[in-house]
Parts: sequence; C-alpha cells; structure tokens
Amino acid sequence: MERGAVFVTGASTGIGRATAERLAGAGWTVIPGLRRPDTLPEPIKEAVTIDLADAASIGPACEQVLERAGGRLVAVVNNAGFTVSGPCEAIELDDWRAQFEVNFFGHLAITRALLPQLLANHGRVVNVGSIGGRFSAPFIAPYSASKFAMRAWSDALRLELAPHGVHVALIEPGAIATPLWGKGNAAADDQLDKLTPEQQQRYARQIAGARKTVAMAEKHAIPADKCAQVIEHALTAKRPKGRYLVGVDARLQAGVSILPTRAFDRVTRLLLSQPRRG
Repeated sequence: MERGAVFVTGASTGIGRATAERLAGAGWTVIPGLRRPDTLPEPIKEAVTIDLADAASIGPACEQVLERAGGRLVAVVNNAGFTVSGPCEAIELDDWRAQFEVNFFGHLAITRALLPQLLANHGRVVNVGSIGGRFSAPFIAPYSASKFAMRAWSDALRLELAPHGVHVALIEPGAIATPLWGKGNAAADDQLDKLTPEQQQRYARQIAGARKTVAMAEKHAIPADKCAQVIEHALTAKRPKGRYLVGVDARLQAGVSILPTRAFDRVTRLLLSQPRRG
C-alpha cells in the first residue's frame, strides 16, 4: 500500500533506523537523512546526506528530499540528535551551541523548508524529543534544555498548523537501546577529563551517582522498534495524540516533573543517586 513519502533524519542507527525500516515495510517511500553517505536495506530509498550541525547543508538536502518525493511528501520525522554532558560550569558555550544546533535549530530549519509541501498535502510532523524535555537531570543540562525547546516548539507548531490540516506530534521516549549510549558515555568521559582537579573533587560523588543511574537505565532500555511503533501510530492514526510518552521510565519521570519543587528535588536525588549537601 502506497502511503506517500516521509523524510526521517538520523536514520543510520537507533530510533531513526528502526523507524525507517518499519515505515518502508508498511508501504511508505522512506527518504532517510544521514550525516555520512551510507546504504540502507531495501526498500528504503537512497539516503540524503545532511549534517544538522552544518546549517549550510540543510537547504540543499531539503531540495533533494522534495525532488525525490515528487510532490508526495506527507511527513517529516525529526529524529537526529546527540548528547552534551558534564557540569554546567565546565561546558564550553560552543558545546551548548552545537547541542542546540543539532537537537533543535536543525529540525526547525528542516521543517520550515519542507512545510509548504506538508501544507499542500495535509501532512504530519513528528518530533522525537525526550522525557528529558520534561525532567531535567544534573550533568545533561544542554541536552535537556534542547529537548525542552523541542517540546515548547512542538506545542506551538501543533496549535498553529492544526487549522491548516497539518498534525504535529511530539514523541517523548525514556531509555531506548541505541548506540547513543556508547557515544554519550565516551563523550562524557572526554568532558570529565577536561575538569580541573577542583571541579573533579567537587562533583565526584554526584558523578558517581549519575553513572550508576545511567548504567541502570541502559540495562533496562527498551528496543528502538518500540519507539518506531509509536512514531508509526502518530503518522497513521485518524486521531493521533499531540504527545506520546514511550516507556515506563518516561511515565515515571513525567509524574515526578509535576511535583512541587522541593518534592521534585527530593525524589530526583533518590532516583539519580545524588547526595544531599555536605
């Protein structure tokens, strides 16, 4: 069954790859966006090379998407992303900017470029955020901030475009089994190596607790295809939701996020094995 064309960013691994494969098997013409040239399995179409960290690459990539879609583009899945981690006082401003460039501004630019076609076809936009867009944890402030931005933008965009026939959905996964864990851990190690001895001493206990929590989350992470199933629902349901929480941990953290501030801090310290003062 032919469903039209969909552009999926970050399709090389993880949620993006699982989504591309699932949608292609369901009859979509999947146009995958990859940071580096690569070949994906049939029936996925040839990839478009796009680096969200390089604003100059986005316009030409979107032109390729429109050309390959041939007027049949009906959906965009904004999925690409990465994680910057470390104590706020030690993270360089350039790293903060890179985090937002990929996790937020890149998706914004893609959607703006492809929106005329989506409006013409009464299409859909699916933004892959994170429970980190509701629940901000220590040492991943840039990541959480970028996902908070994604959530705010998704809410506004959904309300703006609904009267014009374009539905916008936000996917908020918890821990998903993807290569992002290994990449994130390696990047975190690099960042921690840059800390001064004073900073290392100051945050040692907190970082140890955070590592313990991350290891536990990775151990219980759910398969990427579970998230791909939710994305497929957001693209195909007659009455799709505006937001989708994915995973038991995401639901738990969403509940914690609405607690009063002191209760939030107390529960978060317990969940993330964070010490009290002193």
